[in-house]
Amino acid sequence: MSDINKKYYLMEKLEVLKELNTDDLGLSSDEAKKRLDKYGKNEIKEKESDPIWKIFLDSFKDPMVIILIVAAIIQIITGSVMESLIIFLVLILNAILGTVQTKKAESSINSLKQMSVPSAKVLRDGEKLTISSTEIVPGDIVILEAGDYVPADGRLLEAESLKIVEGMLTGESEPADKNTDRIETECTVGDRINMVYSTSMVVNGRATYVCTRTGMETEIGKIADLLENTEAKQTPLQSNIETFSKKLGIAIVAICVFIFAVQVFRAMTHPHGQELKTVVLNSFMFAVAIAVAAIPEALSSIVTIVLSMGTKIMSRKNSIIRKLPAVETLGSTSVICTDKTGTLTMNKMTAVKYYLYSNGEFKSQEVEESERLDSIKSEFLDSEVMLNYAAALCNDSSINEEGVEIGDPTEVALTVFANKKGYITNRVRETFERIQELPFDSDRKLMSTTHKINGKDIMFTKGAPDIILSRSKKVLIDSDEIEMSTELLEKIKLQNEEYSNNALRVLAFGYKEFDGEKIDIDFEDDFVFIGLIAMIDPPRKEVVYAVSKAKNAGIKPIMITGDHKTTAVAIGREIGIFEEGDLSYTGQELDNISDSELDENLERISVYARVSPQNKIRIVSAWQKKNKVTAMTGDGVNDAPALKNADIGIGMGSGTEVAKDASAMVLVDDNFASIIDAIEVGRTVYSNIKKSITYLFSGNLGAIISILFAVFVDWTNPYTALQLIFINMVNDSLPAIALGMEKPENGIMNIPPRDKNEGLLGGGTLISILSRGIFVGIAAILAQFIGLQHSPEMGVAMAFTTLLLSRTFQTFACRSDFNTSIEMGIFGNKYVIIAILVCLALLGFVLLPFIRPIFAIPATYSVKDFGISLSIALLSVICMEITKKIRFRKQF
Repeated sequence: MSDINKKYYLMEKLEVLKELNTDDLGLSSDEAKKRLDKYGKNEIKEKESDPIWKIFLDSFKDPMVIILIVAAIIQIITGSVMESLIIFLVLILNAILGTVQTKKAESSINSLKQMSVPSAKVLRDGEKLTISSTEIVPGDIVILEAGDYVPADGRLLEAESLKIVEGMLTGESEPADKNTDRIETECTVGDRINMVYSTSMVVNGRATYVCTRTGMETEIGKIADLLENTEAKQTPLQSNIETFSKKLGIAIVAICVFIFAVQVFRAMTHPHGQELKTVVLNSFMFAVAIAVAAIPEALSSIVTIVLSMGTKIMSRKNSIIRKLPAVETLGSTSVICTDKTGTLTMNKMTAVKYYLYSNGEFKSQEVEESERLDSIKSEFLDSEVMLNYAAALCNDSSINEEGVEIGDPTEVALTVFANKKGYITNRVRETFERIQELPFDSDRKLMSTTHKINGKDIMFTKGAPDIILSRSKKVLIDSDEIEMSTELLEKIKLQNEEYSNNALRVLAFGYKEFDGEKIDIDFEDDFVFIGLIAMIDPPRKEVVYAVSKAKNAGIKPIMITGDHKTTAVAIGREIGIFEEGDLSYTGQELDNISDSELDENLERISVYARVSPQNKIRIVSAWQKKNKVTAMTGDGVNDAPALKNADIGIGMGSGTEVAKDASAMVLVDDNFASIIDAIEVGRTVYSNIKKSITYLFSGNLGAIISILFAVFVDWTNPYTALQLIFINMVNDSLPAIALGMEKPENGIMNIPPRDKNEGLLGGGTLISILSRGIFVGIAAILAQFIGLQHSPEMGVAMAFTTLLLSRTFQTFACRSDFNTSIEMGIFGNKYVIIAILVCLALLGFVLLPFIRPIFAIPATYSVKDFGISLSIALLSVICMEITKKIRFRKQF
């Protein structure tokens, strides 16, 4: 079994397998389960989150809270015991609520991490399976391909043209060449060419290895054990909110100091029968309470909760958010550069036509079902036989006994093609085993494999028609190799063009004989051309609507594909991306124009074909120079640079781990329509966060306005310290979270994307805060004025209940900046209704006869007085709604 001290790189392959008690067919399912129980999951253990008690105590570290606690203790010493105890109770309740919010946000983020656990391909019971990388155990046989992350440490058993980036362990940026040879002497990790290590990245070739260590026993696990976990980074929005809150806090503290100074000065110059020390203490308590009530301490955790809830909604819509800032950025997306295959189309390639020499001429034929051949031909190798051999042999896909298709969709289509023609791929591959291979890569656009046929070494090559044709010196006509003439070449090119014009994807096939030496990419030349196979990948049914929806939202969808230009334009036109007057460019054409020319035509280019990774980066950068938030989809290793360069990199669920890791978002279903759904959720989440911000700051502003007014006109303080703290507890959490759960507003996808440089209070948010805050403040002032006609105590009671009620009912107005509560549907958000009912219930508790004295509410406060406060509060909300309709005469 796995031993942390064993040096597997010094052993022969068979010796390693013996040590791990496994073989090249892999472990049995039962054995794998036993080892998983023994070794644990293959994952790096993270630092445990803070316990609840610590989070709870941290709630009391806030300077304002500490000052309030000190002041309350002083009050207890001076005899005001009951009010101080209530203050402590409210602070504890606030700390409990903050703890719950923190744990909820933490839970949401942890669940997101679980959604993006990478997968791995292993052999179990002799069958190839795809499992979660966390389930790999020592002794597992793991299969690697270009684009995969290595899921666990292991000793190589097979390696074809294998190159792996191990920079995270060795510091080397260049890929390391790997092979299976035993190493003779002890060496460092960077020199262990027959080993692969967890989290390193395969950039070329393919391999099979036996897992030797998992989890914390891997090389990366050892490093992780030595490192302290860093703090989680804030999202840009959270950072902006924190910065703004600090500035707001300074301003509020200045106001508090001013109010404290004014009250003490008035007490000294106009004594009211109270001792100066009592006045100073009360004024200090009141000033601190204002600060505590006015600063929305819970805002950051509320934002995290709303963002996390948004990511859960997106996950239900097949979009996994890997980086929280992507939720914010999605709301301002202006351009989507999307791949064609699998994203705009079904990714279900089907071979429908093929072209070769048959019955005396080159001609295109429909793919039809043929009878299964009783035996595999190995003598008369005509063009029909060779095309089917090439399709079956130069191919890594397979279809198992249950009919499950495994592999690249294009290669699966070739497997189905050969099967339909009677050349059952499994039998062909058993007859002519693969000897060598050159895996496909996007730069060469070719794949080659070698086989022994009729005693001859033959290399089959498939790839892009233009490349195959440019390297073909001969043509297979029946079973004869004829020199490629200009006339034949032109005829084949015209057929290829015709297929492409009909949105068919075309692959060309060729072969060559050689002397059995080791092949490399220089061998891919001097082909004998066999024929073409044309496939179609139909557009997804929902994509046409999604493209239309994107355009209505002011988002420009752009197709970027490796396909032939005419094919790309045909598909683009069919789904609505390419319209009259639009332009299309190939990667070569793009290389031949300057940046200024690209900039001039950029907004008219809807389709890019035959692009390179460098082209993709250039396209994204060009749009970013125009200050447009750009999303880019990708699934391969070559897409990673562009995905990282884009404002939002979108990896495909079926893509490589490299592409997913470089992405901020992963599409589970590879569907373009899911991107548009995610953008709608992103816009909604950002809008809801702004609604929560507006609600919190406008309510706090209303309280400050009413307090300042009372100070300037020399009224009694409109609220006691306890009342302000109670209002902060009641109004600053549940309603704000409820607003964060608002459904998408009608028409949210009919407006242009927001400017990515829009500030926290931009887009009309500041005006909404000011207008609503003024109405809340006026309502409290009016209520205090009416109450003062009876007594100062009644004025305080009226101001308190009116402020709490107006802030509570303001939740309705904050549900939209454009539509009224009635237009939104009074009961359209059940969470808002629940939050309001809880707030009213807590107010009702305070108004109970035996609780009133604690909150400075006189026994004479009647139902009539409550009715007046309720009416004023509702009037303030009506004024907010009227102002909204005046500001936005047209909805969206």
